[in-house]
Amino acid sequence: MKVSAHAVARMLGTWREGPGPAHQRLSDRLRLLVLDGRLPLGSSLPGERDLATVLSTSRTTVGAAYRTLVDQGYAATRARARATVRLPDDPPAEPGNTAGPGAIDLSFAAPPAPVEILHTAFATALEQLPRHFERHGYDRYGIAELREAVAGWYRRRSLPTDPDHILITNGAQHALALVARTLLAPRDRVLIDHPTYPHAISTFTEARARLLAVAVGPSGWDTAQLQEAARGANLAYLIPDFHNPTGLCMPTSVRAGLRLTCPTVVDETMTDLALEGASPEPFALHMPTAISIGSVSKSIWGGLRIGWIRATPSLLERVQQTRHATDLGTPVVEQLATAALLNEHRTRRPDALRQLRSQRDALCAALAENLPEVRALRPDGGVTLWAAFPEPIGSRLAAIAPDHGVTIAAGPRFGIGGAFERNVRLPYTLPPDRLTEAVGRLTLARRALARGATGTHTPAAVA
Repeated sequence: MKVSAHAVARMLGTWREGPGPAHQRLSDRLRLLVLDGRLPLGSSLPGERDLATVLSTSRTTVGAAYRTLVDQGYAATRARARATVRLPDDPPAEPGNTAGPGAIDLSFAAPPAPVEILHTAFATALEQLPRHFERHGYDRYGIAELREAVAGWYRRRSLPTDPDHILITNGAQHALALVARTLLAPRDRVLIDHPTYPHAISTFTEARARLLAVAVGPSGWDTAQLQEAARGANLAYLIPDFHNPTGLCMPTSVRAGLRLTCPTVVDETMTDLALEGASPEPFALHMPTAISIGSVSKSIWGGLRIGWIRATPSLLERVQQTRHATDLGTPVVEQLATAALLNEHRTRRPDALRQLRSQRDALCAALAENLPEVRALRPDGGVTLWAAFPEPIGSRLAAIAPDHGVTIAAGPRFGIGGAFERNVRLPYTLPPDRLTEAVGRLTLARRALARGATGTHTPAAVA
């Protein structure tokens, strides 16, 4: 695959900013594009002359940058052919180990497990399990107990729902992949929030869909832009409830006025994490045809891989017919445990929400004290802050931060085309003292960047 000079230029952004010679800044930014997956392995880089013309720089600068990439093992050359993207021969470090012992990992926006609650739920599940032994255990829709529990969760939120409107999955990511496989064909257009959840981008990219990005700014969603983009889309994917990564919540007035003409998938994974007031009302109250997906990965624990799809029975029939290509159902014990948690209203726990509020406020205070120039809206729910730096340093900061004992997710992981280099996502799922320490380490990493230091760490896994 060839990558055009114009495409590379868009991904590079303001590469000229920063210390050091131009060719070094260019090679550093190209290397980060490789590490971040935006320059695919095996793809052909633009010719030196073409890229130099588009970047308004000299061919010597581009040539020197390419030679540096080759020397570092991030590009390969052969006679009369374009340079191709590769990785060095040394295997990359295991995720989570790149920052060394004692590192603080801010790449995963995941709460700790509620040990006693989970223990009780699984004890209940094991007591109920023998009732299922006479059945084969392959439930492509999910067991009846959990489908009723999920339907009850929606009914408590004033959305009438029957069990036959529910299909159980192995997490919300699995739910989205099943919907995408059912509804999308190659070259179909998918409307997305921008920024959005990175694994959703991956899901649609793997489906060979074309992404139509509509900005979610500090003031939220633009109804007119969403409706205009939807006219040319085959599917829309929105995160209206404590949006990941910005933490924003779509107001009722926007939900009520939004009329999208394409099938719309609504990610409700964060719904039960309202930190100020009640949980938002279901999107499907205003758009009955919406396909809702959810899970307990954020409200309970990421290790409990249970999710669901709420849709019409006819659509769920189509989804389950495609499911056999990837799996034959969801583990029964985990489903029984999740049913117990939902029936006991454990996905919205006051003590857990108080702790999250305390952690959110601690992170905001640490940023204000250590990095006062960084802007971050204080969200009313969810688990993440979307921090904006004055300069486009997100990827460079993520590459050097592990040297200072902290791992972060750079803004471009949450967008397309190299957008959001000024941003990083900062979750507040750790104790307050660890969050304060993490911001202190991030401050040291930023100072190192200002002195001209560079990092070589690969992007961390994101959740």
